[in-house]
Amino acid sequence: MKVRNLLGAVACAAAMLLGAPAGAAGYKSEYKLSIVVGTTFPWGQGAVIWSDLVRERTDGRINIKIYPGTSLVQGDQTREFPAIRQGLIDMAIGSTINWSPQIKELNLFSLPFLMPDYAAIDALIHGEVGRLLFERIEKAGVVPLAWGENGYRQLSNSRHAVRTPADLKGLKLRVVGSPLYIDTFTALGANPTQMSWADAQPALATGAVDGQENPLSIYAGSKLYDVAQKHLTLWNYVADPLVFVVNREVWQSWSEEDRAIVRKAAEEAALQEIEIARKGVTPEDTSLLDEIATHDVTVTTLSDEEHQAFVQATRPVFDKWKKTVGEALVDQAERDIAARAR
Repeated sequence: MKVRNLLGAVACAAAMLLGAPAGAAGYKSEYKLSIVVGTTFPWGQGAVIWSDLVRERTDGRINIKIYPGTSLVQGDQTREFPAIRQGLIDMAIGSTINWSPQIKELNLFSLPFLMPDYAAIDALIHGEVGRLLFERIEKAGVVPLAWGENGYRQLSNSRHAVRTPADLKGLKLRVVGSPLYIDTFTALGANPTQMSWADAQPALATGAVDGQENPLSIYAGSKLYDVAQKHLTLWNYVADPLVFVVNREVWQSWSEEDRAIVRKAAEEAALQEIEIARKGVTPEDTSLLDEIATHDVTVTTLSDEEHQAFVQATRPVFDKWKKTVGEALVDQAERDIAARAR
């Protein structure tokens, strides 16, 4: 017993000498948080807010380092979720699009023209659908904590204005690594090409691809108008919620007190991140869009009739992927959207 007590005292003294905070036995000195973009984007700002809140509220017991550009998986965002599950990544704020190859239900948000407005997005992520998806993510071995937002994805290209599906015919467009996006743009007559975001920007600059689709915050933050993306179509065809998560083993290694702190910090950071992501791109605040237009960008806003033409052209894709996502889940989503408060 004396030997055991002596060893405990030595370990405690060593921790104090090394500056380890109280209660941090078994904690890592650093936790790796992965994001796809840089910290200047709303997505990245959410990561900064989360990591700062956690560090402050745990008195340094949980120290988070942000790794932008999905650098922990060599820039391939489709490998991010498996890396979290395997423990190569400790924490992440990830895109539902990028994680959909592993969790098919996350393709819900990429069903073309499912969500007509921000109230629809909110109805899904904060309602029964969001709860069911969190259960599915947790079943896959990752602990989900909060919903964030990358935003509605808009279309840009270097060739001409796009108002009808016919205007997309033959355009070579960079899309994310999801078969659903290939199907959607193929149905519209385009030539979709999958590539990571790290590869997309030089491809746009050299003209290897004609265009891309991304939220306005990504378009503006990456200054895509400087790489010939002078034609921008606002069509709100899909939105991209983000998920704040922690690797399961990491989560279980923390005390209950610290888990509560991390969860609360994620929820607060997510709310702030959504507010940042929507700044300047809503009907009530068009300031970011106005700034984009100053860069000699032609901004096309679809009429109801033009919008409906895209809906009809992609309906077979919607119906096909509804079965993959899960008909019950899609039906629940449509009910929640129909009942949303506007």
